[in-house]
Amino acid sequence: MMTPGNLVGMAKINGLDAIALTDHNAMQNIPSALRMGQEYDVVVVPGMELETAEEIHVVCLFPDAEKLSTFQQVVIDSYGGSVPSNRPEIFGQQLIYNEEDEECGQHDRMLLAPSGIAIDDVFGIVDGLGGIAFPAHVDRDSYSVLTTLGALPYGYGNGFVEISCECDRGELLENYPELVNYKLLPSSDAHYIDKIQEAGGAELLVEELSAKGVIDALKNNRIV
Repeated sequence: MMTPGNLVGMAKINGLDAIALTDHNAMQNIPSALRMGQEYDVVVVPGMELETAEEIHVVCLFPDAEKLSTFQQVVIDSYGGSVPSNRPEIFGQQLIYNEEDEECGQHDRMLLAPSGIAIDDVFGIVDGLGGIAFPAHVDRDSYSVLTTLGALPYGYGNGFVEISCECDRGELLENYPELVNYKLLPSSDAHYIDKIQEAGGAELLVEELSAKGVIDALKNNRIV
C-alpha cells in the first residue's frame, strides 16, 4: 500500500497541499513521487529521513531531486566503503518504484543502519545544498535527539522541531522545558497509509506553493 502514488493520492484525498517523502537513508522513490505529485496537483518535497552516526533521525528536505541526489552520495560515502547489506527475511523488503508506480527493484543496503554522518554535521551539509534539516519526532522514545543526547544539538539554528501527531505537548514541555523557545511542527511520520494526517495539522505560510517555498517558510519559521 505504501507506494509513492498511493502516498501522494492519499495526501490529495486528505486535503494536503504538500507532502514530503522521506525514506530512511534513501531517495530512489522520489522521481515516482514527483511525477505523481504533478498528476494529483500535490507539491512533493524531495527528502530523506537520515539516521545519523548516533542513531538519531533527522528530516532532510531539499528544493529539488538533484540536490537530494548529491546528498544521497554524501550518505553513501559516509559508510567508508562498508555498506551493510539488507536481510529481507528479517527486516523486510525495501522496494523501489518507477515513475509509473510499478515495483522495479529493491535496495540491497540496509536502510535501517546508521550513516556515518554525525548529528553536528548534518545541518550544515543540508543547508549548503539549499535544503533544511531538523530533528525528527523529538517526543518519541527511540531515534530521537532528546532521548539520545538529552538536549538539542549545540548551536541548532532552526526555531522549530518536529513532533509526531500523537505527541502530548504538555508532557513534552514538562520533560524538556527548553522547548518552550521552539515551535512544535506536527508530522504524520506515516509508515502506514492510514496514518497520513488530514489538512490542518501542520500549516506553513508560504510565498509560493513549491518545494522551495516550503523550505523557505521553514527556514524563516513561518509555522502557524
